[in-house]
Amino acid sequence: MSVFKVYVRVLGLLRPQARLALILVAANLALAVSAFAEPMLFGRIIDRMTRAQAPGETLTWSDLLPLVSAWAAFGLFSIGGAILVGLNADRLAHRRRLAIMSDYFDHVLSLPLSFHTNVHSGRLLKIMLDGANAMSGLWLSFFRENCASFVALFVLLPATLFVNWRLGSLLMALVAIFYFVTSFVLRRTEDLQGQVERYNSTLAEHASDALGNIPVVQSFTRIESESHALNRIIDDVIAAQMPVLSWWAFVAVASRASATLTILAIFLLGVWLHLRGQATIGEIVAFMSFATMLIARLEQAVGFVNVLFQQSAKIAEFFGVLDTPPSVADRPHARDAERLVGAVEFDNVTFSYDGRRPAVRDVSFVANPGETIALVGATGSGKSTTLGLLHRAFDPDSGAVKIDGVDIREFTLSSLRRNIGVVFQEPMLFARSIEENLRIGNPDATDEEIAHALELAQATEFVAHQSDGRATRVGERGRSLSGGERQRLSIARALLKNPPIMVFDEATSALDATTERMIQKALEAAMKGRTTFVIAHRLATVRNADRILVFDQGEIVESGGFDELVAKGGRFATLAAAQFMTEPTVSTTPLDGVYEAGAPQPAG
Repeated sequence: MSVFKVYVRVLGLLRPQARLALILVAANLALAVSAFAEPMLFGRIIDRMTRAQAPGETLTWSDLLPLVSAWAAFGLFSIGGAILVGLNADRLAHRRRLAIMSDYFDHVLSLPLSFHTNVHSGRLLKIMLDGANAMSGLWLSFFRENCASFVALFVLLPATLFVNWRLGSLLMALVAIFYFVTSFVLRRTEDLQGQVERYNSTLAEHASDALGNIPVVQSFTRIESESHALNRIIDDVIAAQMPVLSWWAFVAVASRASATLTILAIFLLGVWLHLRGQATIGEIVAFMSFATMLIARLEQAVGFVNVLFQQSAKIAEFFGVLDTPPSVADRPHARDAERLVGAVEFDNVTFSYDGRRPAVRDVSFVANPGETIALVGATGSGKSTTLGLLHRAFDPDSGAVKIDGVDIREFTLSSLRRNIGVVFQEPMLFARSIEENLRIGNPDATDEEIAHALELAQATEFVAHQSDGRATRVGERGRSLSGGERQRLSIARALLKNPPIMVFDEATSALDATTERMIQKALEAAMKGRTTFVIAHRLATVRNADRILVFDQGEIVESGGFDELVAKGGRFATLAAAQFMTEPTVSTTPLDGVYEAGAPQPAG
């Protein structure tokens, strides 16, 4: 995206405040006209006073009063107008900055998991803040200075030809030369500045990554290594930035030199024309004022182009994220799913992340309401992807996922996900209070419902022992809690949602054996009446599942009950034999448990 296109799009984001923006543009136009009128009137005053020096000429105050009054009026209007424009420009820029940050945030939250897997959260945060702040700065400078500058340069500058075409032509020639010099520098440095911003984003990503993993950095004595890595990125930023700064320093020097040369050229040409009777003293004075004003406008324009150029890469990154289409979205006539019964069907579902290698291939199965379906298989076999398709983390490339006989793409995303509770292997808590984390499952839950969910998840006791009870803040990603405590809150959060369909993705893998046994019966009771899907690596956890689906390379290779699959002597039996040879103690409960000591071992 070129710098010009970036700027046009930035201005286009003012559309929701179009009325105020147009008023500010009109005010800037009036201010530009006023600024043009002042030198003209002053020149007329000088000419009137000069003619009064001729023999037989007299000059009275009443002769000058109309010109002086108009000159003063334009000056006062310029002061008042600039104050009003500045105040309203500030308000407009700040409102729109916050609005586009909100739009960006909403959009990023709607982007698929595949996007977030490939883009660091620190980079996304930097892009949001830098892009929004950069646009706010451009809006402010546009309405405070640059709108009037553009009017002066592109409208009023040609109008000087009607005052004195010789002096006006010189002014336009000097401005044109300056424009071409600036354009040359802009072309030379555009790609370089884009590289600078890429390094800056990498810098933010690396710093965020290190700060988000402080325990690892300290435990593995990585402080010095991480610091050196960051300094290498800083060196790259400096190396890329210096040529850009050198070019723009040249432009700054050129603009200062042009100020002196332009005024000198106007004065010398004006004197030469006056001696030939082709310019009055008033016109020379007026053009000296024009030159001073236009040079100031040129310097503003150059400063603005410099800022725009430096910020354009940040803004382009912002638009790049904003233009990323969500791969999952509501269909035009999607309907509310209301409360679903929970009959789930996968009908020849195929999905690929990269369009080349299927992560899930021709998966078909049916889960009746209230059934518990377990998905087992090696890491990367397609289990999590399959259940991600169930709650539309992504949509299948072919086939359909149905609930209660309806393709889930016919439902709105929010209503579909309202019917599905997911307990992830990683608890993923927010840096908020315990109660706020729980209410993510149900913002309108009563205290009794929250207490019941905590009880089911065996979390009541440890929550009560927190310094502020349910009001205790749990730190970033819940780090103030143990792994088992975090996971129990995650389970309570899903139970509070009270959905007809539950998904447990290694839900109790972070719990110690004692805590695990404590919550098994509670979870089993919570699963009653719900269609439940369990992803497990330890096969003992799915002993009592109604049906087990064995995945291999994205396909279901076996299906049946635990004992049935063991008796088949296939892939599941091989996995079971390998695990139970090293896990002599297991439980008979359906979720991540182990058989009780001394219990009979499964065949195989």
